Amino acid sequence: MTELLIDRLGAQADGIAETPQGTVYVPFVLPGERVNAAIEGSKGTLMALLETSPDRIEPACRHFTECGGCAIQHLAPVPYRAWKRDKLVQSLASRGIDVPVPDIVPAAPRSRRRAVFSARRAERGAVLGYNRAASHTIIDIEECPIVLPEIESSLGMLRALAAILVNTRDAFHLTVTWTATGLDIAAEGAGKMPDAARRRASDFAIRENIARLSLDGEIVVEQRKPVVQFGTASVVPPSGGFLQAVEAAEDAMAGIATAHLRRAKKIADLFAGAGAFALRLAQTAEVHAVEGEAAALAALDRGFRSKPGLRRVTVEKRDLFRRPLTFKELNAFDGVLFDPPRAGAEDQSKQIAKSDVPYVVAVSCNPVTLARDLRILLDEGYALKSVTPVDQFLWSPHVEAVALLEKPRRRR
Repeated sequence: MTELLIDRLGAQADGIAETPQGTVYVPFVLPGERVNAAIEGSKGTLMALLETSPDRIEPACRHFTECGGCAIQHLAPVPYRAWKRDKLVQSLASRGIDVPVPDIVPAAPRSRRRAVFSARRAERGAVLGYNRAASHTIIDIEECPIVLPEIESSLGMLRALAAILVNTRDAFHLTVTWTATGLDIAAEGAGKMPDAARRRASDFAIRENIARLSLDGEIVVEQRKPVVQFGTASVVPPSGGFLQAVEAAEDAMAGIATAHLRRAKKIADLFAGAGAFALRLAQTAEVHAVEGEAAALAALDRGFRSKPGLRRVTVEKRDLFRRPLTFKELNAFDGVLFDPPRAGAEDQSKQIAKSDVPYVVAVSCNPVTLARDLRILLDEGYALKSVTPVDQFLWSPHVEAVALLEKPRRRR
């Protein structure tokens, strides 16, 4: 047992203490706290709080510290938001980027419309919840204060459904999305389902009024098409496909982006997904949506065609990691928005940097790769107007950001 003074919070919300033997990372503690910890290598396990921080609050969930879904429920809201904002500031500074960063757009509890639960066969039915941090052990949860009440109240039903679906000793996943027409549930890795189990699952979904139930991408039953709203357009996302987890966060990011691109008449939306940005931008501009996933692109196209009054939207299936749009292709547009996965868009950024597109929006879920990509753009003449942090994954280390850039357009 070692007594430690916690100096600061790390990027993953672990408390950091400096000792003669080196840096130690202790979860669930706060700066200024004095603790007893069991130390193994650089990892510390909290054994006792000796002095607590005035910023420490009571966690919102009974499963906190066991369940790995949340890392920092014990920090008061104001320093919590400051810590998340600072993660973005530090990532930008590491690339020599100095730009005003406003306060983070906050996330409310019970607002997440999409969650991925882990499940496994148990002696009696199934366990369902999230993995313990750094473990394959599933914590069987009874509550979850980050998801919408419509999902939280369905946890018992989801556990019963998992028990019907499971035909493997391994853990599997249920992606659960609340839509305008009800729950959309996509199971992955539950094992090959015998016909009798499929019938039970179908009957169960009908009885529980589930909008759509899918297994490894195949629809088991669809009583109603699950619908989400992107601006004025209604979209049926692909089963288990990507969707911004919190509708309010999506609205905030889209609002920042559309305001910056308001002068653009022709916009390229890169890594467009199912159209969260493209279909909003199409209210005032022509949009060319580029995406590597065919199912998401098809959903976007159907959403556009079902909504009269939008400007023209064209779609292109293209792997932007292997074949980014070239600067010559980009010069046909006066606005570009790109929203890549966590790996960022290094090669695509190099092409945007060489272009003369006057208005660019970079949306990111990873401050480290965002800073790298922004540095590429800045080095080729773009001016960074602002970077706004957005908290979409409450009480987790993740932070989103929307960066706005401009470049004077060269005359041709």
